[in-house]
Amino acid sequence: MKLEYAKHEIDYIEEYQKKGYTSNYLFENGCLIDTETKYSYKPEEIFIVAQHRYEGMSNPDDMSILYIIETANFEKGTFLLGYGPTSDLEASEFFKDIPESNCSDKESINNP
Repeated sequence: MKLEYAKHEIDYIEEYQKKGYTSNYLFENGCLIDTETKYSYKPEEIFIVAQHRYEGMSNPDDMSILYIIETANFEKGTFLLGYGPTSDLEASEFFKDIPESNCSDKESINNP
């Protein structure tokens, strides 16, 4: 049975935070940076363990992907990336460069 928490990203973020995904990241200069430790991650140091896509209810161009992330040094957090016509192309390319072997859906809160 597929669980649906909400249609808004914040509801999913809050559920993942309860599971320990509390680190926050920003994308800058081609790296994903932990906002607390300031460590800069390269794509091969990132493991996507779940992701959720959203489309704005009032504006279909308002699209985003919530990535649930574990890192090579065992940090856990989330990153929200806009996609579509207004996306950050560099950040999108960064996530495309994460090795396929580092991507799964093993931690998705929608899995039974």
